[in-house]
Amino acid sequence: MTLFVESFPDSLFAHFCGLFLVCLLSLTLDRLLGEPRRLHPLAGFGTLASALERLLNKASQNAWRSLILGVLALCALVLPLLFLAIGLSAALDGIWLLLAQAVAVYFALSLRGLTEHGLAVAEPLQRGELNEAREQVSRIVSRQASALDEKGVAAAATESMLENGADAVFASIFWFLVGGIPGVVAHRAVNTLDAMWGYRNPRFLYFGRAAARLDDVMGWVPARLTALTYTLLGNRKLAWYCWRRQAPQWDSPNAGPVMAAGAGALNVQLGGPSPYAQGVKQRPYLGGTSPASANSIQAAIALVRHGTWLWLAVIFVITGLVAAVAGS
Repeated sequence: MTLFVESFPDSLFAHFCGLFLVCLLSLTLDRLLGEPRRLHPLAGFGTLASALERLLNKASQNAWRSLILGVLALCALVLPLLFLAIGLSAALDGIWLLLAQAVAVYFALSLRGLTEHGLAVAEPLQRGELNEAREQVSRIVSRQASALDEKGVAAAATESMLENGADAVFASIFWFLVGGIPGVVAHRAVNTLDAMWGYRNPRFLYFGRAAARLDDVMGWVPARLTALTYTLLGNRKLAWYCWRRQAPQWDSPNAGPVMAAGAGALNVQLGGPSPYAQGVKQRPYLGGTSPASANSIQAAIALVRHGTWLWLAVIFVITGLVAAVAGS
């Protein structure tokens, strides 16, 4: 027992040191390589999910049957990946485990991809090329891009940067820190299914409900940590006010805090009426009073980037504190 107590700080230091190195390495890989252009694991997962959905999700089904089949489809897609990740983590150790973890986080997060998609909208807007900006924003949001004016395009892209910063960057890091490879794999799979099936329309209202609710649960803590990150790095007073007062009006329990805090941190006005294929969706306004623009897109990208450095700094400080305890 005494030996365990004496060795515990050293093992804890090694654990946090490994976490820091994995996060740093995965972000470096993302910076250097970006998203794989071919054979991305998420692309293959999405293809399989689409095929399974077409097979099981029939328009003639009643609500309960659609709900049950949606749960079964979710389990059939996520559980094998989870078990594979658990087995891989158990089979590896040392440098091989560290490298496997770094690759898993690299595939899950997409900071460079987020930046490239955002700049692909911001740069045409700065040149006054609205049609090109509309075409680019249509690739990252589900809004009817042809009906958006310049401010609408900028607002849509800014919202996408803030929300995807939570889903594709901070939540991936969080779930790795909490659950290693199984954690990050499970979250990314569930989040992908929510993006594909989590629509409130006749086709997915019941079939996609399990994926949407599970994604809400898994995203609850990361979303609030992301909102806190945005608050600390931007206009803190306004971001805190928007988070507390405006976020509860949003229809998503996780996107609300993230987008409200982010909009407040940037002092930009987001939300409001937005055109979709089904019609104009009335949404509450978020943030301050400054209109969205190409600059707000770039500012949102910078906010997410600075947030990743803040998270790395926090992990590094915790590692240092553990090292100090181990050495005392």
